[in-house]
Amino acid sequence: MLVSYKWLNKYLDLSAVTPKELADKMSVTGIEVEGITVPEEGLKKIVVGEVKECVPHPDSDHLSICQVDIGEEELSQIVCGAPNVKAGIKVIVALPNSRIAGNVKIKKGKMRGQVSNGMICALQEIGYPDSVVPKEYAEGIYYLPQEAVNGEPVFSYLDMDDSIIELSITPNRADALSMRGVAYEVGAIYRQTPHFAEEELVEAARPAKDKIKVTVEDPEAVPAYQIRIIEGVKIQSSPQWLQNILMNEGIRPINNVVDITNYILLLFGQPLHAFDYDRLGSQEIVVRQAKATEKIVTLDGETRELTPENLVITNGEQPVALAGVMGGLDSEITETTTTVALEAALFDPISIRRTAKQFNLRSESSARFEKGINQATVAEACDVAAAMIVSLAGGEVLQGAVAGSTYQVEDVTVTITLSRINHYLGTDLTVKEVNEIFEALGFGYQSEGETFTVTVPPRRWDIKIEADIIEEVARIYGYDRLPSTLPSGETVAGSLTQEQSTTRKIRTLLEDSGLHEAISYALTTEEKSRQFTIKDSLVTRLDWPMSEDRSVLRMNLISGLLDNVNYNVARKNSDVAFYEVGRVFYQENDPLTHLPQEVKHVALALTGTWQDKSWQTQAEVVDFYTIKGLLENLFEQLGIATDISYQATDSLKDMHPGRTAEIYLGETVIGFVGQVHPNTAKEYDVPETYVAEFDLSSVIEAAQKGMTFHAVTKFPSVSRDIAMLVAETVTNQEIVTVIQSAAGKFLTDIQLFDVYQGKNIEEGHKSMAYSLTFENPEATMTDEEINRSMTKIEKALSETVGANIR
Repeated sequence: MLVSYKWLNKYLDLSAVTPKELADKMSVTGIEVEGITVPEEGLKKIVVGEVKECVPHPDSDHLSICQVDIGEEELSQIVCGAPNVKAGIKVIVALPNSRIAGNVKIKKGKMRGQVSNGMICALQEIGYPDSVVPKEYAEGIYYLPQEAVNGEPVFSYLDMDDSIIELSITPNRADALSMRGVAYEVGAIYRQTPHFAEEELVEAARPAKDKIKVTVEDPEAVPAYQIRIIEGVKIQSSPQWLQNILMNEGIRPINNVVDITNYILLLFGQPLHAFDYDRLGSQEIVVRQAKATEKIVTLDGETRELTPENLVITNGEQPVALAGVMGGLDSEITETTTTVALEAALFDPISIRRTAKQFNLRSESSARFEKGINQATVAEACDVAAAMIVSLAGGEVLQGAVAGSTYQVEDVTVTITLSRINHYLGTDLTVKEVNEIFEALGFGYQSEGETFTVTVPPRRWDIKIEADIIEEVARIYGYDRLPSTLPSGETVAGSLTQEQSTTRKIRTLLEDSGLHEAISYALTTEEKSRQFTIKDSLVTRLDWPMSEDRSVLRMNLISGLLDNVNYNVARKNSDVAFYEVGRVFYQENDPLTHLPQEVKHVALALTGTWQDKSWQTQAEVVDFYTIKGLLENLFEQLGIATDISYQATDSLKDMHPGRTAEIYLGETVIGFVGQVHPNTAKEYDVPETYVAEFDLSSVIEAAQKGMTFHAVTKFPSVSRDIAMLVAETVTNQEIVTVIQSAAGKFLTDIQLFDVYQGKNIEEGHKSMAYSLTFENPEATMTDEEINRSMTKIEKALSETVGANIR
C-alpha cells in the first residue's frame, strides 16, 4: 500500500510530524514501512514552459523547433521529437545542466544543425513508469494545466514534492489497504480523530429501479450488491489533482469516471466498477455462477473461457464482468458513454481468489476482496463515488440504489480483564491507561472495575477475540515500551548431536572453499517447486498464501539459489558462489489430510569466474569440474569419498543433458550435480550456472561410521601407468570401477592424467591414461606381485569395457 503524506494530511494534522518520524512510529506499532519515496529527489532545474511557437524542423520529418517561454525575458529554442507537441500548451522543460530520471544530465546542444536549449520532457523522463502514464501521453510529452506559472519548478504541480510511504500490509490488517484505514491507524498513534469531508449526494426525482433490475442468485456468495445510475455524464480527462494522486499511488489515470472508482478504491478500500449502461445490452443485471465453456472478453482484450467456479456479472444472458476481478471489454466506459451503471458489492473472498488465480489476474480490487473490506461502507463508498461523478463529469444521479442483496453489519463485542492484559504483556497498565488506548483506537467500551467490554467497529473486522484486543493494546502502548526479562532457571551444559556436528562441519568446509551461505524462502511458486527434483511428490499448497509467488512449499533448494544468483548478477556481481542448508517438503499422500515430509538438503550454485586473472595465472571460469571438485573435497573431508560415485544422466529436464551427473552413495541416488539447462537459465535470467543438490540426512548417516586411521607404512609405494584405447561412450567411472575390482587389496590410488581424441586415434574412440599406486603396509611389493595385478587389470578392462591396452 502506497500512502501519500499530503493526502493523509487532509484528514489529520501532521504538520509537526515528518514523513520519517511517521514511518518510524508506524513501524513500532505494527505496520511495517518498506520505505519512503519523494518523486522529485534526484531531479533539478525542471520547470514549467509554454510553447509559443512550433514549426517543423527543416532537416527532419519528425522533429519540431519550439520557442518556449520558461519565465525569462527571451524565449528559449528547444528541438522536440514528440508527436503531440504544439503551440499553446504548457509543458515540462529540463533546462541546460538539469538532471532528469536515471541521473541523466541535459546539456545545451544541437539537433540536426538546430540549437536546442534543453529538453521538453515526457513523464517517463522525469521518473514515472510507463504503467502509470495516462494513455493519451504514453507516446508523447505531458501537458501541464494552463494555470501553471512559466519558469516555476514543475514538482508542486505534479505533487512530486510529496512523500510516498510504502506499507507492507499483512493479511490480518487489510483495513490499512485504504487511506481511511491508515488515517484511523495514524490517528490512534497520535491521539487524533480523522475528519473526512462529506460528499453531498443529490438525487433526481426519477427512480433508478425504472432503468435497471438487479438479481443475485446466491446471496451467500454475494452478500451485498447494488447499482446506481448516473445519467448525462461527459467522459473526459480527470483534473490534475486526481491524476496526481493516482499516479503517485501507482495507478494509470484513464478518464474521470474510471479514475473516481480507483480513487474510492484507495480511499475506502472498496472496489467499484463502472459499466456503460447503454452497452450492457439489457436493463437487467444478474449475478450468478458462470456456465461451463461460457466466455468473456475482459478489459485487457483477452478472451477467457469460464467455469462454474467463476462468479460473473451478466446482463441476464451474457457475462459482462468477472466479479471482483476485471470488467468486460464490451461494457467499458468510453468517450461516448453518457449513462453510467455504478456497481458496489461484497463478494465471497474464496470465489474471488479462485478466479484471480485461475486467470492469473491479480488486481487491486481482487486483492481487497480476498483479504476483506469494510462491510459497513459498501453503500457509502458508492454514494461518494456517485456524487464525485456528478461533480467531475456532470449529469445526475437517479433516485435510490437498486440492490440485489443487502448485508446487515453487526459490531463485534469482546470482554477482557485488566489482569489478563497485564499478564500477557508483562505490564502494569491501569484502567485509565487502557481506556485511553481504546479511545485512541476509536473503539467503544464500558469498564466495570477491571473488566472491559469493548465494541469493535466494522472497519476493524480482524478483531474478534481476547488476543486481538491484547495485541491492539500492545501496539498503541508501544512494542518498544514493553518490559523484557531474561529467562530464569539453571544452566545445563550440552553438546551437539551427530546431525548438528556434521551439518556444522559441512558449512565450515563449504565456506572454507569460498562459498557464501544463502537462506531462501521455503515458499515459492508451483512451477519452481517442481523443478530440479529427482523424487516424485505431490505439491503442498497453502490455503491462504500472501502472494502467488509464495503459495507452495519448495521441493528443491536450487530454485531459491538461482533467484539469489539473479539478484546478484542484476547488480553487477557476476562472480557468485552460494550454498544453502535447508529443508524441502515432500508429500506422498493427500495434502489436505497429511503433513508433508521434511527432508534436509544441501545445495550449491556457482557462476562467473572462480579464479581471477593475475600476473602468474589465467582467469578460471566456473565449469562442471569446479563444482564437482568442491563436492569431492567435501565428501573426502567427511570420510565417505570411497562410497561416492557419479553417473552421467539426461533425465533431469531442468539440467544440461550432457553436463549433469547423478550422485550415488553406494547404490542409492542422493542428488545430482551439473549445469543448469540454458532454457531454464534464461527463465531465471542468469548466465551459465552450475548447481548441485544432495540429501543431507543420507550423508550424515554415512559419515557417522567415522574415519579409520592407519599407521604410516615404512614400506615404499609403487606407481604404474596404464594407457588404453576405449570407445568414446565409456565413462571414467566405469573404468575406475573395473580397475578397483580387479587390482586387489594393495591398490591405494587411481588418477586419470590424460585423455586424448584426434589424430592417430580411431574415430569414435579415445585414449585414456591412468596412474595406479600400489602399497603393501607389511612388506615391500615385488615386481611379480605388481605385474600380476596389472595383468588382471588389463584382462578385466579388455573383457568388460572393450579396452585396447596401448
